[in-house]
Amino acid sequence: MLTTEAPARVSNARFARFAWIVVAYNLAVILWGAVVRATGSGAGCGNHWPLCGGELSPAFATLATVIEFAHRATSGILTVMVVGLLVWAFRAFPSGHPARLGAVLSTVFLVTEAIIGAALVVLDRVGRNQTAPWLSTHLVNTLTLAACLALTAWWGMGKPAVRPTWRMAATLGAVMLLSVTGAIAALADTLYPATSLSAGLAQDFAPGAHLFVRLRGLHPVMAAGVAVWLLVFAADALRVHRRLAMAVMGLTAAQLAAGLLNMLLLAPLWLQITHLLIADGLWVALVLLCAAGSGDGDRGARV
Repeated sequence: MLTTEAPARVSNARFARFAWIVVAYNLAVILWGAVVRATGSGAGCGNHWPLCGGELSPAFATLATVIEFAHRATSGILTVMVVGLLVWAFRAFPSGHPARLGAVLSTVFLVTEAIIGAALVVLDRVGRNQTAPWLSTHLVNTLTLAACLALTAWWGMGKPAVRPTWRMAATLGAVMLLSVTGAIAALADTLYPATSLSAGLAQDFAPGAHLFVRLRGLHPVMAAGVAVWLLVFAADALRVHRRLAMAVMGLTAAQLAAGLLNMLLLAPLWLQITHLLIADGLWVALVLLCAAGSGDGDRGARV
């Protein structure tokens, strides 16, 4: 007897594959955004949005314009992909399915991402005019969007929704806070580059140093503490979710190594992007580990 179960499974598998493509593409957009920041190209289109320099197709007179316009173009493609994901989720899954929720939240945070990005440009909060509150808000929204897209793909694979615990929430919150300090440190490296490691340390503790420079030294200290906790958190899940736990542990170690090398080499652009790529991969792996249920330690109080 023919049933609808097999076609439904095939359709859901295709949805999950597309969702993972969207996740990967979103990470590429994030990396290109880092290139915009590291090259000081945030004002490449002036204070116009969504037009570039007041034109639909700018003259590309400067490299900064090319870099910023490319970021806007890739973000526009992401918008089309996320809207497609939303429509597909509502066609492929029944009411109440978590994949629908993930797609809705992804769309919501994509909209807020666009609003924040537009505000940064129109209000000239780019480059040296960027402030910690704007930078933090933008990054938190970016990470939340990445998490929602990853969860959409995860749930689209048929994985059950797991109620979060306080332990999971605290772990994700700690990594998000660490990411904010990392973004501030990266911006400080761009705006106030050091000629040597000793000169950079002198900058960090110099009287009257910019807030971003003073916060730069906080990031490696905080990274060490969060890394230890992540290793403990993932180790607790090894027996239940070995692959995800190993991914979190491996990426944590790689991130520490990249961060140390980034500091010793005075943050070259290629290493900043590598550092961010590992950080994004770690974030997604951690979100999925939490979505799967991180292990025996999570049998306690739930949110």
